[in-house]
Amino acid sequence: MKGLGVMMCVAMLFTAGCATESFVKEQTDPISSRIDKLDSRLSGIESKLNDLESKAAKPAADLDAVKNAVSADAQKAEAAANKAEAAANKAEAAATKAEDAANRADASAEKAAKAFEMQQKK
Repeated sequence: MKGLGVMMCVAMLFTAGCATESFVKEQTDPISSRIDKLDSRLSGIESKLNDLESKAAKPAADLDAVKNAVSADAQKAEAAANKAEAAANKAEAAATKAEDAANRADASAEKAAKAFEMQQKK
């Protein structure tokens, strides 16, 4: 009898400690539902984050385009300034030549006037 009692106690311990499949499902379904909700929220947050990243990348790309355009315009302006400086140097050289020619013309006119006076005195 003593052996039968021990066996019944052991059998009760083994059967009482086991959970049925439906019990486990009942306990895990709410957790699974919460995990699914969190996954959907996480997907939404990731989607919004990707949208924000793409929006943030666009102004950076636009800024790079503006920088490139400004740089190109600055190079064009510098080239135009160099051309203007070269033209100014040519104009200055031409003015110097014209001034020299005018001085030579004045000198020639004075010589011609002296020669004319000398011819008149004879």
